[in-house]
Amino acid sequence: MKEGSHEKKYWCICKECQGQGIKRRRISKKVRLSYQLAYCEFEKTKGESEIPNRPVGEVYSCNICNGSGLIKSDTPPKVEKEKFPHVSIIGGGIGGVALAVACFHRGIPFTLYERDKNFNARSQGYGLTLQQASRAIEGFGIFSLKDGVVSTKHIVHNSEGEVIGEWGMRRWVSSDSNLTSKRSNVHIARQSLRSVLLQQLEGNESVKWGHQLVDFEEAENDNIILKFIVNGEIKYNKTNLLVGADGIRSSVRRLLFGDSVDSLRYLDCMVILGICSLSALEDIKSSLLDSATVFQTTNGQERIYIMPYSVDSVMWQLSFPISEEKAKNLSLQGPKVLKEEACRRTQWHSPIPQILEATTENQISGYPVYDRTLLNPALLKCSKQVTLLGDAAHPMSPFKGQGANQALLDALSLARGISKGCNSSNWRDVGIRKSVLSNYEEEMLSRSAIKVKDSASAAKFLHSKIILFKGDKPRGSFSKFKDDI
Repeated sequence: MKEGSHEKKYWCICKECQGQGIKRRRISKKVRLSYQLAYCEFEKTKGESEIPNRPVGEVYSCNICNGSGLIKSDTPPKVEKEKFPHVSIIGGGIGGVALAVACFHRGIPFTLYERDKNFNARSQGYGLTLQQASRAIEGFGIFSLKDGVVSTKHIVHNSEGEVIGEWGMRRWVSSDSNLTSKRSNVHIARQSLRSVLLQQLEGNESVKWGHQLVDFEEAENDNIILKFIVNGEIKYNKTNLLVGADGIRSSVRRLLFGDSVDSLRYLDCMVILGICSLSALEDIKSSLLDSATVFQTTNGQERIYIMPYSVDSVMWQLSFPISEEKAKNLSLQGPKVLKEEACRRTQWHSPIPQILEATTENQISGYPVYDRTLLNPALLKCSKQVTLLGDAAHPMSPFKGQGANQALLDALSLARGISKGCNSSNWRDVGIRKSVLSNYEEEMLSRSAIKVKDSASAAKFLHSKIILFKGDKPRGSFSKFKDDI
């Protein structure tokens, strides 16, 4: 991503692509005629032959906005209250804030509700890795991440420290070559990315802290009545579209489906997380701590994954199989016991023991790992004006690093869908579901389904002998050999 300046700037939709970031090339006359002839032949058979596919133009990135869907503006975007539905977003995590920003840039009226009293009320997770979303975040008006760290090498060790796999740009390119981040992962603290997003909404009265949703009701005239607890009092608000972006234990999902539809699914393992400052490791000299290397070590059961968290710290994630009851009990015992457990399980090669020992207890947490079975699209269709995004729609294990990426893609897809679907049709007559939600949910659920499945599979094979296969490729590539182990 390009480095940007710090001056105040605004963004509005690109008129060339109508904020979509992509365009379609026109169908050539030859292709149109060919389709017309094929369709005539189909009609002559009275439907007995195979219907020809209607041709569509090739999709390409808009050359005006370079695919972001946004262009610079000297003034804030105008809120189009008459054109667009009002969107109420429940949850101020990455996905919810991203949707608010995407709506803001596109002139879509919105209100973001977060139950926490303020930004720092509770931990919002540790580090995340932007993969597909490293380009998609430009659709939120973010063209640089000053706190982002690019990794260019990934190394896998066994517990004795032997390298059993290595890949990345520095694996194949000499160290003095001109490396770029085009095909690299960007690591950033979750709170840092959340802060960058919220800065674009700075001073916006549509961000409401301290609002806990307790109920909603779909009413007449395209309205939804929202019921909140605010400072111990009940308050009501109304909206046209309700979006649950409130995480794996989503209140919107529970209120929409009830508790019996699909419970959390335990994935037979837990994680212990920590953040360690590199300054606490001054006496440790290791090429693994160059702020551009991701490495993991495993014994075929326990597995630790260590990545850059910032230019002067790393984040580690230890995971291992354990019963759900024991995982819950261990996580409840607090950071001191979690650190002792992590250290006990990882008396491996340097610098792993030193990193864990140097991690302060206030930077350690742990939890059992859950996801849910894939959401049945028919369930969402039961509501005319309610939908979900991120972990509320498709929670997944952390082992493929896809949770935040998919939430960001969901948010951008939904905002673009509202901008397009409500701009070209009278959504009040045909309804938000037909104008926007059906298309959004089909794309969102289809895209995320493979990530949920792969993340669940990773929870198994990353804690098995499969991960010990030697080869310079990601460990998931070897899971197809599981029957040979």
